[in-house]
Amino acid sequence: MRVAARALRLAAVVICCGLGGAASAAAANPAYPQRPIRIVVPFTAGSGPDVVARMVGQNLTEAWGQPVVVDNRAGAGGTLGADVVAKAAPDGYTLLMATPSQTISMSLYPSLPYNFGRDFAPVTVVAGSDYAMAVGNQVPAKSLRELVALAKARPGQLNFGSAGNGTVAHVAGEQLKQQAGIDIVHVPYKGAAQVITDVIGGQISMMFNSVATLAPQIKAGKLRAMAVAAPNRNALLPEVPTFTEAGVPGIEIKVWFGLLTTAGTPADIVSKLNAEVVRIVRTPDIQERIVGQGMDVVGNTPPQFAALIKQEITKYAGLVKPVARPE
Repeated sequence: MRVAARALRLAAVVICCGLGGAASAAAANPAYPQRPIRIVVPFTAGSGPDVVARMVGQNLTEAWGQPVVVDNRAGAGGTLGADVVAKAAPDGYTLLMATPSQTISMSLYPSLPYNFGRDFAPVTVVAGSDYAMAVGNQVPAKSLRELVALAKARPGQLNFGSAGNGTVAHVAGEQLKQQAGIDIVHVPYKGAAQVITDVIGGQISMMFNSVATLAPQIKAGKLRAMAVAAPNRNALLPEVPTFTEAGVPGIEIKVWFGLLTTAGTPADIVSKLNAEVVRIVRTPDIQERIVGQGMDVVGNTPPQFAALIKQEITKYAGLVKPVARPE
């Protein structure tokens, strides 16, 4: 009897220890998320990626009951904000809303403090948008052909603004210069909002940006659209020709807005983020909001997003010249 009682007591101790160990493990790895999440947008408020980030953040907050804060870290062509996420703890609480600008920076700035293809864990591309070019009303050209003729008659006198060196808008402008054989001057800014203000005000001649960003100003008559950088016309601006239709073929740019987190984040957290964001973008009301702003709904898988990043890094490597690291 004493032996049996001793065995029972020993079994009870083992069970208790086992339960305690399981409880400790559960406490060490609580269900995600347990605290606020931050989405870093490496561009200014009101930009395309900012709009998409706030849309996603609001719906994640409603779904998970945790605050999702959008943190705008504009500057250096989007590299400052990306660096914040690259150096964050790999726990899924710091996210990045990226664009192709981050893949361009890989070739433009050889001394970047991070590797965009290695130091991030792709979650999903939320949406995509065609690019367009617009001029201010002070520019006399009423079509792309007239604008090209004007630029050739005034070499170095017209300029175009962008949200910074290495952004998609910068590369688009350089492509226009090459394809049309014109000399226009690039003026980098810290954000697209100020570029729009200065093009409308006459300080800058023209700019490239997503249809989603430019359409409201074009429809209000504050900017004049020249062309859409897509194979087909955009449904939000059906009256605007493509670059090929307008006489300058070879300019096709699709900008995407993709969510990533820090490399090393547990796969189950990345999967949970992917599943929830994809669910959000596929709800009818969110799809309507995205399409209504001239964007396409995407919502792909992490491996598909990773493949796109690799493809984009390779593509832009052949289009840009390396420069010194931005300050």
